[in-house]
Amino acid sequence: MFTGLIQCTGDFSGKNMTGKAGKLFIRSHKLFHDLKPGESIAVNGTCLTLEEFSGDMLSFHVLKETFDKTSLGELVSGSIVNLERALAANDRLGGHIVSGHVDGTGKILSLGKQGDDTVLEISAEKEILMYIVSKGSIAVDGISLTVASVKESSFTICIIPTTWNETNLKAKKSGDSVNLETDMLGKYVYSFLMRLNNKNCSENKESSITLESLEKAGFF
Repeated sequence: MFTGLIQCTGDFSGKNMTGKAGKLFIRSHKLFHDLKPGESIAVNGTCLTLEEFSGDMLSFHVLKETFDKTSLGELVSGSIVNLERALAANDRLGGHIVSGHVDGTGKILSLGKQGDDTVLEISAEKEILMYIVSKGSIAVDGISLTVASVKESSFTICIIPTTWNETNLKAKKSGDSVNLETDMLGKYVYSFLMRLNNKNCSENKESSITLESLEKAGFF
């Protein structure tokens, strides 16, 4: 489990493929203390298992499913990645609950300035957008961010200078892919509501709980 607060960035150093799976090699920009093989580290928001490490060089085994669902397969030598170790039980939950199980990818449509902040518009599939709400939480390349607005096929986020300077976003440009993980709690709420609605329909009951009624009650 992660919080979406990036601890440091690293450089993608390469990969060693065996069929469609392979090892990823990341050179961390800072040394992590008390690392252990087998622990979880989020790389651009993707939960990976640390296989080996030597100094600042980390290696991870990545399965085909991970390449298919995330943007890790698009990394080139020198690409900057975000790194976050798994949340310790006694740590502060400063961002939001992030599982590291990426829902899919989106593309940066535009980057613009709004005062000192940077505004990003990111495209997303409807299967992802259905869980994104204005002022809700989303992880973009593993960064815990607040959604500024939601459109028909995209959403916008505002990046403060600290986040811009200390993550891989400063190296992004229009057209680049990013990993997206929507709010876990929102997905559970949506799933339970759909089950309740389907149950009422099968029993010929009219449900008084709808997405509209929840929005009016202030849940969205």
